Amino acid sequence: MNTNDAVPQSRGLKKRLDWIITLIPFFAICNFMFPVYGIPPRLRFHSGIHPFFLGDQLGSYYLLLGLGALICSFYMAFSRYGKIKLGNLEKPQYSPFRWGSMMFTAGLAADILFYRCASGCSMPGNRALRIWGPCRTGPPPTSVSLGPIPWSFYMILAVCFGFMIHVRKRSKQKYSEACRALLGKRVDGIWGKLIDLTAVFALLAGTATTFSLATPLLSAALSRVFGVGESNVLTIAILIIICVVYTLAVYFGMEGIAKLAASCVYLFFVLLAYFFLLGGETRFIIETGITAIGNLTQNFIGLSTWTDALRTSSFPQTWTIFYWAYWMVWCVATPFFIGTISKGRTIRQTVLGGYFFGLAGTFTSFIILGNYGLGLQMHGRLDLMGLYAKTGDLYQTIIAVFETMPLAKAGLALLAVTMIAFYATSFDALTMVASSYSYKALGAGEEPDKAVKLFWAIMLMLLPIALIFAKNSMANLQTVSIIAAFPIGFIIILIVWSFFKDAGNYLKGE
Repeated sequence: MNTNDAVPQSRGLKKRLDWIITLIPFFAICNFMFPVYGIPPRLRFHSGIHPFFLGDQLGSYYLLLGLGALICSFYMAFSRYGKIKLGNLEKPQYSPFRWGSMMFTAGLAADILFYRCASGCSMPGNRALRIWGPCRTGPPPTSVSLGPIPWSFYMILAVCFGFMIHVRKRSKQKYSEACRALLGKRVDGIWGKLIDLTAVFALLAGTATTFSLATPLLSAALSRVFGVGESNVLTIAILIIICVVYTLAVYFGMEGIAKLAASCVYLFFVLLAYFFLLGGETRFIIETGITAIGNLTQNFIGLSTWTDALRTSSFPQTWTIFYWAYWMVWCVATPFFIGTISKGRTIRQTVLGGYFFGLAGTFTSFIILGNYGLGLQMHGRLDLMGLYAKTGDLYQTIIAVFETMPLAKAGLALLAVTMIAFYATSFDALTMVASSYSYKALGAGEEPDKAVKLFWAIMLMLLPIALIFAKNSMANLQTVSIIAAFPIGFIIILIVWSFFKDAGNYLKGE
């Protein structure tokens, strides 16, 4: 942070804040929380018609957006736009490892551990395996193919925001500002407010889904390690610990985030090595991983456009569309963060480097964690399918996978620490971006005031706590992301369209 910015930052803070973007989400969350705590369980959050209409009837919308984003990212990298440098630095602001670690941890959160551990035993995934004959080994084929496409959402928007911040040096770090080249002065009026409010609510939805999906696994792990019963109190205590960790990191600015991200990556590598070297499935993991990558390469187009029109498994509707929608709502924050830390890199370096670090972590985790669970099933060491079918509890099934390992409690403790580190690093980025939305204007080298960051650090925690008390099912959590992602898709199109118009003018010298 530029210390010269600290003085004006503290003076007249109230005048600098965008109170509409800040207070409307605050009151909306408060309005949601109190009914959740007070109404009977049968009347709590329920919107089953929405995932059916959006995910089932309009699922092709999400699939086409994903494929379009992938194609667009490569066009950005290899066309004339790829040579544009994001900022006037002689060399990148961060080293490749620091840059890659911050991007990887900000982009995936603790969900990478939840989905990777679960990929070998989820019922939809195994039905998909039976349908796709060539892909009978390795994690569910659709899950593996999701690597490039979700990261493409991040890459195209990171380029747009990086260009906006470092090249055009815009003073508003918001979705609406990224549409200025296309919408003009309309972004300063009601249309800009609607775009930004949609973005903030999508950000809150993504945050709530992330915490609500993966926190129960963290709670179950700590319950086994310390021998205490699982409860909402334990889960909320965990959330508070995470909140304290990421609030402290973001409080110290980008340097604190960079150090925490590097630590997170080291912990992640240790966890992967634990399964790879000590799990007794090393050969199976390597061979099925190679097969899965080969199948992905051979069948990528078919996998990424598989709609299952006859609903023989409904895997695309149940998981693929949700997973892409989930990444889309995270597009509100993560690409801003990636664009910010990519100062000094060209657009081509940002896109290709982003894919390298993002996919390296994604594929490695899928291959090792997913194939370890699959190996247990295929070799008869643990009937994961039977256990999940019997209990219906995916979290306890994942815990059962850990208990097949030597030093199981140490492994669960490592899982817990790694998840907390992932959570903290991801929400550092979210808090920084959400705080930027609270400002009417914020310079490219300026960070939000610490009080604003503290406000959003707490705000991002309230909705997940409410959802935990509401005892939402996986279907309802999927609904949150699918609904929030629907309008975000249209805004993404506007932002990319605006970028090409603005970047074209820049290359012409305008």
